[in-house]
Amino acid sequence: MPAPFPPPFRGHEVEARLRPSAEAYPFDLDTVLDSVVALEARVPADAYTATILGTERIGNGVVISPTGLVLTMAYLITEAREVILTLNDGRRVSAHVLGIDARSGLGLVQALQPLDLPPIRIGSSKDLTAGAAVIAAGAGGRDHAAAAQIVTRMPFAGYWEYRLDDAIMAAPAHPHWSGAALIGPKGDLVGLGSLSLETRGRDGSSNPITLFVPAELLPPILDDLARGKSPHPPRPWLGVFAQEIEDHVVVVGISPKGPAARAELRPGDIILAVDGQGVSDLTEFYTALWNQGPAGATIPLRVLREGDSFEVEIRSMDRTTLLKKPRYN
Repeated sequence: MPAPFPPPFRGHEVEARLRPSAEAYPFDLDTVLDSVVALEARVPADAYTATILGTERIGNGVVISPTGLVLTMAYLITEAREVILTLNDGRRVSAHVLGIDARSGLGLVQALQPLDLPPIRIGSSKDLTAGAAVIAAGAGGRDHAAAAQIVTRMPFAGYWEYRLDDAIMAAPAHPHWSGAALIGPKGDLVGLGSLSLETRGRDGSSNPITLFVPAELLPPILDDLARGKSPHPPRPWLGVFAQEIEDHVVVVGISPKGPAARAELRPGDIILAVDGQGVSDLTEFYTALWNQGPAGATIPLRVLREGDSFEVEIRSMDRTTLLKKPRYN
């Protein structure tokens, strides 16, 4: 068994009854779990995302190559100036940011010293349906891993202009889910932890689950991320935080310096239509928005504010132009 795991995740162990048993799997469980490392990122106080995501971010990463490539969630490393990886044996290794992908939400860092860890194989979640047995693993070995199940597969739309066509929901929820590995029945990586969510039981009880990004989204963009290149043309971005409320797309926040802020949209505004196409949920809103063209396209909106509707045209932008770029050593 690995040595006791040092901070940052000491005290956030998975309940003993939920941990996986090595005898239940046709692969070396401890070897696979050693590929999951803790990741700490420090971001300058004047970074664009500092007020939203904080200047100190803690999560997990997964070693995916013998050369020290580590997969993690993009929001953990966006604008990071310092990244530290903590291995299960307690070693701490510096890393630098290679690239992030806004569409999938995945990010990549490079360890600056040999990790001497076996990389996990990138698999596919496509054949995993509700009820399939998986392992949700954070850094720290078996004490930080849970024998889990797929709850459902479904589209997911986030309030920050983000959408996944096929998100994986798994339970039990992991106590430190960000960048946690979802390990399939063959010991390969089938997903990466992104969010902690809740479902409601028939009795109204709250059931926490973890949302995972499917691992098959990585191979098509891996080479670009490793070279620090954006894998996709930037989509038009407005800088709105929106929620679905009673079949309406309601603005609940505005990103500073973004197009919506310049256009003086406000929290409480209801977005009725994009270019004449009515929208009633986030999926319809994002689909219509991204269909208007590349970043920089002018987006015609119909907005309802305090009972009055009006038309407004907003010049979209590439959100990455507001971010501090990675510095390569």
